[in-house]
Amino acid sequence: MKDARISGRTWFNIIVFGFIGQVAWAVENIYFNTFLFNYIGGTTKDISTMVALTAATAVIATFLMGNLSDRLDRRKVFLSLGYILWGFSVMVFAFISRDNVAKLFGLADEVKILAASVSVVIIMDCVMTFIGSTSNDAAFNAWITDITVPENRGKAEGILASFPILATLLVTVAFGAGVAAAGYPACFLGLGIGVSLCGLIGAFTLKDSREGKPRRQGRYITDLIYGFRPSVIKENALLYLALLAVSFFNIAVQIFLPYLFIYLQHYMGFDFENLNITPKVIGIAVVAIVLFIAVVYCLGLMVDKFGKDKFIYPSIALFIIGLIATSQAKKLGAFAATVVMVFAGYGLLMIILNASVRDFTPEDKTGLFQGVRMIFMVLLPMVIGPPLGNAVIERFAPLHQLGTYYNDFGEAVYVPVPEIFLAAAIFSVLIGIPIFFLRKKAKAQNKKGY
Repeated sequence: MKDARISGRTWFNIIVFGFIGQVAWAVENIYFNTFLFNYIGGTTKDISTMVALTAATAVIATFLMGNLSDRLDRRKVFLSLGYILWGFSVMVFAFISRDNVAKLFGLADEVKILAASVSVVIIMDCVMTFIGSTSNDAAFNAWITDITVPENRGKAEGILASFPILATLLVTVAFGAGVAAAGYPACFLGLGIGVSLCGLIGAFTLKDSREGKPRRQGRYITDLIYGFRPSVIKENALLYLALLAVSFFNIAVQIFLPYLFIYLQHYMGFDFENLNITPKVIGIAVVAIVLFIAVVYCLGLMVDKFGKDKFIYPSIALFIIGLIATSQAKKLGAFAATVVMVFAGYGLLMIILNASVRDFTPEDKTGLFQGVRMIFMVLLPMVIGPPLGNAVIERFAPLHQLGTYYNDFGEAVYVPVPEIFLAAAIFSVLIGIPIFFLRKKAKAQNKKGY
């Protein structure tokens, strides 16, 4: 039986790789969208297309490379080298602009330049996503499952669950201020260097979780489809119910998240380019971040101690209530208060659902299930969620005074509207269905925590 204690060096790598990875994904989820919308001149439909294609890329990468990391017994190589290459792929975006695309392809017609520029951004986002998913989604997540046990996963997931929120806050302020001060190119270069440095650090600090474990045998192609066998699904029913709950949760998130910062900027009137960041503001932010980490960590400990079933339904309710309240917020102060509720529910659900997925993943087949995990956690949510959000925007934007926006190129585009949060709240009700059957089946099997 694996030791339930997590060493200091392991915690260091969990924090460094987990947080830097989430910072990179936060920039992609937030500022790649605003980059395409504001800087390139794309539309919310272009954003939806980009999100769907990158989701498919992430799943393909995780299927191929998750299995390969098992076969080669080299989590460390996939993590460290992957982060280094991930950083270089981010730096490429520093050189993408309408002018550079026009020069590269010899274009003069503005319509063709716009179409080509949007295509280049989407293609490069897919390339970056393939590398990022290989290193983070496949290798890092499999590594976390390798080094943890059910007795400490709530604690580990508590820390990991705080990173997306912290990264979002940091990226919103720091990256937004950086874009205003130095522009997108400088910020993409800085982020890329940071991600590559993380990989370089890992080359000296990471301990490979696959050392001493037998290499996976059997055919590579057979292993790729392992998780789709009816017998495997039946044998691991708890895992698939947990994955279905995660999928419903992430679909709800993706209905509004790709459009959140465009909504703040163009509907709520939040000025990212003129943020007044004083030493006092920085101090308050640091205190708030420390308190947030402490709270989330304690919640993880409570989940470990009292069981996931005690928290799951209250977390769903908190998430839904927060989304409904956010849709009704008319001023920035009220909006900020309601978003706290949303992210509180989000954080709790992340802890519970992700820990559940790891609990029910067979230890000797971690890499095999990473692709299946990505279908439920990334592909389905990002293929279904953003188009639903865009459909809501196109339906309700004409009814709002601020529903139409003329960008810097004089092109009229729809702006995200409050109804996206209501749509997400309605969809979130579905999370409770697989959870009901999961709890029932887990209790029948006397699974700890349910």
